[in-house]
Amino acid sequence: MKNHHQIVIVGGGNAGISVASQLLRKNKSLDIAIVDPSDKHYYQPAWTLVGSGIFDIRDTERTESSVMPKGVTWVKWRVAGFDPQGNKLLLEGGETLGYDYLVVAPGIQLNWHEIAGLKETLGKNGVCSNYSFETAPYTFECIKQFKGGNAIFHNPHTPVKCGGAPHKIMYMATDYFRKHGLLDKVNVAYWSGGGKLFAVPKYEKTLLEVVQRGNINLNFNVKLTAIDGEKKIATFVGIGADNKDQVTEVPFDMIHVTPPQSAPDFVSKSPLANAAGWVEVDQYTLQHPRFANVFTLGDGAGLPTSKTGAAIRKQAPVLVANLLRFMTGKPLAAKYNGYSSCPIVTGYGKLVMAEFDYTNTPTETFPFDQSKERWSMFALKRYLLPWLYWNQILPGKM
Repeated sequence: MKNHHQIVIVGGGNAGISVASQLLRKNKSLDIAIVDPSDKHYYQPAWTLVGSGIFDIRDTERTESSVMPKGVTWVKWRVAGFDPQGNKLLLEGGETLGYDYLVVAPGIQLNWHEIAGLKETLGKNGVCSNYSFETAPYTFECIKQFKGGNAIFHNPHTPVKCGGAPHKIMYMATDYFRKHGLLDKVNVAYWSGGGKLFAVPKYEKTLLEVVQRGNINLNFNVKLTAIDGEKKIATFVGIGADNKDQVTEVPFDMIHVTPPQSAPDFVSKSPLANAAGWVEVDQYTLQHPRFANVFTLGDGAGLPTSKTGAAIRKQAPVLVANLLRFMTGKPLAAKYNGYSSCPIVTGYGKLVMAEFDYTNTPTETFPFDQSKERWSMFALKRYLLPWLYWNQILPGKM
């Protein structure tokens, strides 16, 4: 294994692959290595649709080798740590990998273990989650076999990738229950670690109407601490000013769980991390404020915006432009405005296309009110976006 590269990218997900592809489109002579041990690459935004019964889980998976850009050196090792002063990565097994410039795109870590009993019951006893390839299909099994009772949809107290996903599946399940004449036999409830349903008022207004339509009970400022799958009891603890440490045991017939999430341990315990454990970063230039030859993007970056694939699509060209300018001694001119997008399915054939920036100001693409539920936007998510991901975004064409 070559022990030094001009540019080293940590992470072979959406962010890392997109950046590498775009860099090579600008300059094919760049010496780039991507460090990632994964054999598989997933299109995760479709897992909500898998859990809703309208997308084949197999179509969300490809081999990592098939998306690795030609001309990149693939280092199939796990990263153990960073030595930014020595300009090198520490790899598992004791190896090191040097770099001139580093791009940190490690993604996000799913902390299933933080909810007692979850690992033991996930995928059975009506306990489901769209947040893994293995378990997403079971979500639809739970919805399809549901005959009535308590259906709980959980959102954790931490940042998560695709912040709308925990309630997207709730809207889809509620619509399924309605279409099958079960809505009057179901108690749908949302239990969230957040303080509100959605951060952008324009879109939240529509979502609250969807909630009212489905008779959904909203519960905020709570943390899911335990699940007893056999007894079908979920335990929540209050984390707000008004319910601090209040324990509530909630019976369920099905529960969709979104695991608490964080930066990967090898990031949060490294010199690159901020106080919250994410990669420290200038939110506009995407450059590390203490180590100038380090840049970051994606879910592991400490950016004050939603962690979505759409955000990465806007971050990648900014990072590429600024890295190339930095390599030639020029000032960093490109700026990221915090753009993120959350296509929120609100039912079968219905979608609210939320787009916004750092200030939670809507920054909409289309010439109509995107806070309205539309079939056209549902079709965009179901058919066009997966194609764009594999054929345009990963190859660095957009």
